[in-house]
Amino acid sequence: MRIDEQPRTRWPELSTFRHRRPDLRLGSRRNRIDPAGATQGRIAVQHTVRTATAEYTLLLNAPEQLGRRGVGEALRDSVAELRAVDLTYGPNRPESLVSKLRRGEISPESYPPLADLVDRCVAMRAATDGWFDAWAVPGGFDPGGLLGGWAVERAAARLRAAGIHDYAVLAGADLVVRGHAPHGGPWRVAIHHPTAPDRAPLVLEMTAGAVGTSGVSGRQGHVVDPHTGEAADHLVAATVVGPDLTVADAYATALYAAGPTGLAWFRGGSEYRAIFAHRR
Repeated sequence: MRIDEQPRTRWPELSTFRHRRPDLRLGSRRNRIDPAGATQGRIAVQHTVRTATAEYTLLLNAPEQLGRRGVGEALRDSVAELRAVDLTYGPNRPESLVSKLRRGEISPESYPPLADLVDRCVAMRAATDGWFDAWAVPGGFDPGGLLGGWAVERAAARLRAAGIHDYAVLAGADLVVRGHAPHGGPWRVAIHHPTAPDRAPLVLEMTAGAVGTSGVSGRQGHVVDPHTGEAADHLVAATVVGPDLTVADAYATALYAAGPTGLAWFRGGSEYRAIFAHRR
């Protein structure tokens, strides 16, 4: 089984990590990528793309046999997927498939990716006891709580299809990583406290996994309590780590809405773990 199919996350001791430079830093005002040269036989690429709703950074550690042309084509294909999700599924676009679904002009079955997106929302509503509910948003169905993670996972799938299995894709305080960083070891991720950036970061060494965060954008009222319709205000931020960013993103959104009640979702052998859930 390929490494991209096996979630691997390790929490090293801070004392050992301090002697190593992190590849990626996540946290309010401190998101940063520390460039590193590729090991022999690899091609390292960093590319940032902005859509109408988000900024994405892709870091590729590609095998040299793909060639720069092949790596460039894989990168373009992945970026095209990010742009396509924004254009085709953005809830704020009147002609997007999500908006048409809201108005009853189409059914989810009309487009297989739309059906997958709806199914993901149904599954996460069940997994979070209704705290993630894309149908409880003012205006009707809105998958925004997991749409960014879904877009990143689809873009990452394009990279794997092109033969690139070592990469990181970041969107704000969210990320997906697979394989190894350009220096040849696991991706070293430092996650800073969302409201106390001077605290020592939580450290992850990852060869496969995702980090989803809700609440660090500074936008008040961006997550709605689905049970009351009011803006959620239990937590300052919620961060979840696990195998898939779509799921981690949805869990982080639901945890932000539910507050400490939501910590029960991560017990009993769950593949996902809440690593920040701070009260106001």
